[in-house]
Amino acid sequence: MTSDQNTTNAQPVTIPVTRRPPLVTRMLIAGVMLTFVSIESRAQQTPAGFTSVEYFAQPNQTRMKSRLSGAEAQPEPGGLLVIKQLKLETFNTNGSAQAVIEAPDCVYDTQHNTANSAGHLRLRSGDGKIRTDGDGFLWRQDDSLLTISNHVHTVIETGPETNAGL
Repeated sequence: MTSDQNTTNAQPVTIPVTRRPPLVTRMLIAGVMLTFVSIESRAQQTPAGFTSVEYFAQPNQTRMKSRLSGAEAQPEPGGLLVIKQLKLETFNTNGSAQAVIEAPDCVYDTQHNTANSAGHLRLRSGDGKIRTDGDGFLWRQDDSLLTISNHVHTVIETGPETNAGL
């Protein structure tokens, strides 16, 4: 018998296929799920309201960089939350308030860490000496960048005026 005859008379070999993914695939899936859980743990909805906190990078990783909160948050498709009575606070590395932003409502995108609204916004500096009002905004949490779109009005308070030079 030649080797050609052996292959023509050979029986097909059946390899059992299981529907269970290999261990490596299961571990990768578990790692991805844990990553999403840790990201989503930053945004928490509680009976008293909604809060999402961002922390500084090392060596200040235990200090808050920003805190976005609201009286209530309504989940929407695509990782969006409609937040009522928004309050956004930013902080310095020493823990002091840098700015406080308030708006009646906004949409917070948990996947892109942004908040926006066409509505009114009020901003004040941590020391209260700068106040800004406007309509329409976009907050990019990752960049700590706030853009106010329309009807922007800013008041800057200076120290008491003196007539010492007169």
